[in-house]
Amino acid sequence: MEFIDLKSQYQASRDLINGRIQAVLDHGQYIMGPEVAELEARLAQFTGARHCITVASGTEALLIALMALGVGRGDEVITTPFTFIATAEAIVLLGAIPVFVDIDPVTCNLAPALIEEKITARTRAIIPVSLYGQPADMDEINAIAVRHGLSVIEDAAQSFGATYRGRQSCNLSGIGCTSFFPSKPLGCYGDGGALFTSDDELAKAMREIRVHGQSKRYVHTRIGVGGRMDTLQCAIVLAKLELFDWELQQRQRAASAYDALLLGKDMGVRPVGRRDDRTSVYAQYTVVVEQRDALQAALHRAAIPTAIHYPVPIHRQPAYASPGAADACPVAVEMAGKVMSLPMGPYLSTASAQHVATVLLDAADISRRSSVEPVALPE
Repeated sequence: MEFIDLKSQYQASRDLINGRIQAVLDHGQYIMGPEVAELEARLAQFTGARHCITVASGTEALLIALMALGVGRGDEVITTPFTFIATAEAIVLLGAIPVFVDIDPVTCNLAPALIEEKITARTRAIIPVSLYGQPADMDEINAIAVRHGLSVIEDAAQSFGATYRGRQSCNLSGIGCTSFFPSKPLGCYGDGGALFTSDDELAKAMREIRVHGQSKRYVHTRIGVGGRMDTLQCAIVLAKLELFDWELQQRQRAASAYDALLLGKDMGVRPVGRRDDRTSVYAQYTVVVEQRDALQAALHRAAIPTAIHYPVPIHRQPAYASPGAADACPVAVEMAGKVMSLPMGPYLSTASAQHVATVLLDAADISRRSSVEPVALPE
């Protein structure tokens, strides 16, 4: 069993992908070829945002977004410690300071109620992460930002295609960022990402920043980076877009198969919670478990792959730790010790999902009983 079955995905879209790649090879415009503008138009239409700017990776998208907002040395950016390192990395690379706010224990997304106490005169922006494919509480976060004159960047690296109160992820705040890393719900065959905004001035800034700050050839009006997404990767995403709606339906089907067996069980296993006013694209199907090591080992023996997203919160990572910070964000620390992601993807069969859930519940039952049954003492 594959954790994410990219091979089957390729076979399903093989002719579309090969045709798109061949078209790029034929015209030879490997940087900023016509597929780049085509993809940007398609993605902007999909999300409802006025502008889409493709870039070299999801990390580059976060960096460019912060640069466009003018975030720099000594500024503070509020974010979650329970995410991939890139969210904080982009902040630190600009000399700014990540300020970590704890998470909701149900969804594992940033907890809005804890944000305002962390806002200071140096705070410039908030970066909520739409973790595991489900948007964060964006309306509440946006309202806080408006009260304090802050910008909001949705880190939607895992949630492209999800909706929040009828609106698309990536178009829920001033800037949205996503990733096309191969394992994402919409992925390419290398690195790639995109920025979304309906602000014309921000779009202009981000387009210039991604090409070394150029407003036109050899005229550099701002500091920039080499942040373009190459034409071949854009072509691959265009091909994958043709089946994307169907794949989202299949992810929901696989998640429903898991839910049917795992929800409501008092077995020391619960899926990460989802809110009724939004959808998830299930970039991961993640459960919160007791005795994780034992359950992972049991699944491994049954040839079922698992992953942990994320085992160490960012504020406890060696490069980001600060004096006294280790005891901060206790919910994130707790979840880091309990979450486990199961195989997921549009090509995971219902029967396979049911098999994974059954093995997991059986292992959880054995672990639970062994921990509560009295130990027989020698006479």
